[in-house]
Amino acid sequence: MIQFYTKNNCPLCDEAKALLDMLNTNNILIEEIDIYQSEVLLEKYQLMIPVIVYKEKEVYGNEINIENISRLLSE
Repeated sequence: MIQFYTKNNCPLCDEAKALLDMLNTNNILIEEIDIYQSEVLLEKYQLMIPVIVYKEKEVYGNEINIENISRLLSE
């Protein structure tokens, strides 16, 4: 399962989700998690979103691009 940490009204999150959907060719389940649902998540990710977590590895913020998502999903 892929965890995708996001929030409302986040254009970078929308772009990252579109890339993730496009590159998720194995149809791995994606769990979208709003960081505002938990103080712990908000504190951990508020300056990093969007964040993609897969197999305990993270790609976040401006690091999210085709190359990095592809690498993450192929590991």
